Formats: sequence, C-alpha cells, structure tokens
Amino acid sequence: MVVLLVNGKFCKDPTLATAEDFYFTVLNQRKETNNPFGFNVTFGNVDNVPGLNTLGLSFARADVGVNGQVPPHYHPRASEILGVSEGTLLAGFVSDQRLFTKTLNVGDVFVFPQGVIHFVVNIGEVPAVAFASLNSQNPGTIFIADTVFGSNPSINPKFLAKAFQLDSTIIMKPRTIFV
Repeated sequence: MVVLLVNGKFCKDPTLATAEDFYFTVLNQRKETNNPFGFNVTFGNVDNVPGLNTLGLSFARADVGVNGQVPPHYHPRASEILGVSEGTLLAGFVSDQRLFTKTLNVGDVFVFPQGVIHFVVNIGEVPAVAFASLNSQNPGTIFIADTVFGSNPSINPKFLAKAFQLDSTIIMKPRTIFV
C-alpha cells in the first residue's frame, strides 16, 4: 500500500472521498469570549476539513465580545478577507509603518495582505461576528505579544527594553502574562 502525502497531509484515494470530507458545521455556533482579549476564533482548515487539502483555502468565524479584540497577529502563508455579519468592528493593519484602518459594519469586508500585522477591535455596543476566508489551507497565525513575550527560553529583557525603547522593569510585566 502506498501512502501519498500532499502538503504534509494524507491524501485520500478520490474514489473513497465522501461529502463529509468537504463539510464543516460549527460556524453557526456562538463561542464564549470570556478571556483576557474578549474573542474566540473557530477555524476551518485542512486539519478539520480534509477536502481542503491542496485547494489553498481555509476559513474562520470570529466572535468578538463588547470591547474585545483579536490582538495584533499575522498569517505568514495567507492573505485574508474579513466580512462582518453582526456588530461593528474596527479592522486594521500596518504595512511599511503605515496604519490602514476602517470601521466595518454588517456586510462590509476588509482585506489583510499576506504577512502584515493586523487586528480587529469591537467598537460597537453588542457582540460582533465576522467570517474570514484565507488563501491557504494552512495559513498559520503568529500573535505578536505571545511570540515576543512568551518565547521559551525568554528573550533577554535588556534586548526587549532596547527594541521597544522601554525601561527593562516595564518589559518584565508582559513577560509574566505571556509565559
């Protein structure tokens, strides 16, 4: 028996594929946002929708509580388009030290180019829901604060203090949160 892997994932014999390989049913469920950031993201990617293998697609639902946010992050392998279905969100990204932001209402969309640091903040008075599509079956998500302050082993606080132009005692606080 030959096992064929494509993009590191098992490639099913096409004659054995079923509709279930292309189906995902949980995007209609509201998720709890009771965490320090006030958000929850449900991903549909090649890991839970096997039919996405080799298609270059993934998707997500973001629930963002009142005053919640999806903190600054980037996707190293994908661009993203975000559409709002409930609430009001401020979406933005930084490219070449320029900030691009837009207030999004129901039906509005915003595009985040591949590899740029971006964020979403609920600026409305009700919980918000947005749906995203990404042009990679495995886009990756790198959260900036988690990566910088939660590394193991830790980055020397002197280096971070200099990089952020802050006193090293200030740098120690976020390290205790993200470790």
